[in-house]
Amino acid sequence: MSATPERSAVDSVDVLSPADTSVDVAQDVADLYKDGITARKGVFSAAWADRLREDIETAFEEARSRPGGAVGRGPHRYYVEIHPEQLRGFLELVDHPWVRSLATAVLGPDYRIVELGFDVPLEGAVNQPWHRDFPVPEHTRTERRLTSLAFNLTAVDTAPDMGPFEIAPGTQWDEEPDFAHGMFPPCERYRRYEQLAVCKYPQRGDISVRSALAIHRGTKNESAKSRPVLVLGLDGPEAHNADRHDAAVTRGFWDSLPQRVRRHLHCPVVDELTPITQKHTIEGLVMGAP
Repeated sequence: MSATPERSAVDSVDVLSPADTSVDVAQDVADLYKDGITARKGVFSAAWADRLREDIETAFEEARSRPGGAVGRGPHRYYVEIHPEQLRGFLELVDHPWVRSLATAVLGPDYRIVELGFDVPLEGAVNQPWHRDFPVPEHTRTERRLTSLAFNLTAVDTAPDMGPFEIAPGTQWDEEPDFAHGMFPPCERYRRYEQLAVCKYPQRGDISVRSALAIHRGTKNESAKSRPVLVLGLDGPEAHNADRHDAAVTRGFWDSLPQRVRRHLHCPVVDELTPITQKHTIEGLVMGAP
């Protein structure tokens, strides 16, 4: 794998400055607890998102060239985890004041960056089964408290025929005694999720954040275009999603990061990066079923 790529300064941020240390996210936190999702539009420039797409396309081509590099999330749909330095905009993303402020407000000052990856629904991708990304943690079940967050950034302008992301707001609190693997509700529950469902049409530069426990799915891609989406996963101290991820950084990249980012990036510092073999086997198996 190549060494640290050339990195660039952020192109544009809306009313927020990277120098800010705190942003008012009270309404975002309220929305997360109520709906399981919130977002801000135009946080990054279209040019920043275009570089994001270039980096995803490079990593996707490499991942599909080797066994275990990409895992299926259904027909013509893939997930790939990458190392932070494969993304030129990594620092601008994780150090953005809205990201830092919201992560701190929800997860506490000791939140950890545990996942960097992307989903790619290609032409012909079908509706996924309704699901959450992992079983409900005990702290969430007993204390009704979110212990992880998933930030999403689209690399393209989403159109209705491109298989938009669909979420059932408020379902992060749903009990799951009958969910397969704690993640996949039975078909008898689908009618409720379809009644609640909201499709999202983010554009380049937009950013959203959600509880991965809120019931959601990718929908069928009826266009000839792919719809790559970056995923940044954060854990609070009580969560253990890092066990499913294998990101690492080289010493040079680690040394280039400010301390306020390094304190949240708990991953090995290595001399040379090793391509990641994906671990999301249950999701791949269930979502790949006819």
